[in-house]
Amino acid sequence: MTVNYWKRVQIKEIVTTFHPPTVSFLRCPPVLKEAFTAFHPDLNFVRKFLKPLLIGELAAAEPSQDPNKNIAIIQDFERLRVQAEKDGLFKTKPLFFCLHLGHILLLEILAWTLVWLWGTGWTVTLLCAALLATSQAQAGWLQHDFGHLSVFKKSKWNHLVHKFVIGHLKGASASWWNHLHYRHHSKPNVLDKDPDVNMSGLFVLGAVQPVEYGIKKIKHMPYNHQHQYFFLLGPPLLIPVVFNLQILTTMISRRDWVDLAWYVSFYLRFFYCYIPFYGFLGSVALITFVRFLESHWFVWVTQMNHLPMEIDHERRQEWLTTQLQATCNIEQSFFNDWFSGHLNFQIEHHLFPRMPRHSYHLVAPQVRELCKKHGVPYQIKSLWRAMADVVSSLKTSGDLWLDAYLHK
Repeated sequence: MTVNYWKRVQIKEIVTTFHPPTVSFLRCPPVLKEAFTAFHPDLNFVRKFLKPLLIGELAAAEPSQDPNKNIAIIQDFERLRVQAEKDGLFKTKPLFFCLHLGHILLLEILAWTLVWLWGTGWTVTLLCAALLATSQAQAGWLQHDFGHLSVFKKSKWNHLVHKFVIGHLKGASASWWNHLHYRHHSKPNVLDKDPDVNMSGLFVLGAVQPVEYGIKKIKHMPYNHQHQYFFLLGPPLLIPVVFNLQILTTMISRRDWVDLAWYVSFYLRFFYCYIPFYGFLGSVALITFVRFLESHWFVWVTQMNHLPMEIDHERRQEWLTTQLQATCNIEQSFFNDWFSGHLNFQIEHHLFPRMPRHSYHLVAPQVRELCKKHGVPYQIKSLWRAMADVVSSLKTSGDLWLDAYLHK
């Protein structure tokens, strides 16, 4: 069987096209064609930018770096993707996203109205913070849609609204998010490549990294207790401390003044609304508490799909297998859909990152059939089981580290 191999592609995966460091090209196996197609809505437009970066081609006889990929899986997945496009599953329902944006703005208005009408007592302030945290979490799911170019047909409109939602509604940076999130999608749960599993020495993840750390006698933290200190260092601090520092340093170091302007516009709006009621320091305390609440929501939703799954070094597998080994789904319900921004269909989202999320449940049965055909595990968990698995996986990894540290 003849396979159509692409010969011009960047060496560090085609999905990082828009990041300057990747300039080398070589003959590309179909799995990178899958990634290229998954992330770019207009392939011909992107190829225009690739042409000047071509420095050579490998001869057809050169050995592939990916000899173990299952061509049947690749071809079947491509047929599924083409069929999904024919069925209109990549077409956006504008009303869906308008309603989602509307309910975010409504939550913000309700939060401010509560304080305006009933003052700054503890009960009102806590309710205001809960509404704002809900608005922030939901805005996080909405910016995710625009960041993946899954709303408008034109990329430029997705990018523009993405900057508005993540910058003005959330106080973050679109460029920072794109740089990290697309790397995560291209290599989910791959050590040294997926930034989401780079824990800066605070945690060890999966079954491979803990043993490596233990053998090397690396002990930055008491990892055998990481399932306990996770509750202190993970959900409470990720957004209010880690992300805020990353966002500011990234924008300033890269001189990203456009994103910085959007970032500043969020805080100008927030302080304009709440300083009259709480004063400057009180408003700072309020937004910090809102970030604290949102951070818990964000961490549990984003980690329950990936953290308990396989975490390993690069294994050069097919797109389908790569995504399924690192990802699980959560049971569908109206609440789960809303609570997770439809990332309870994380498998479908990872396979088709440009697909509007209102189509995930439509393509899911076909994905399950494809996985069943090729013996690829397709995991679905309850919401509470998935959250519990985050903690149990941390404990398992910590125990593996301790055993290797003491006995190997």
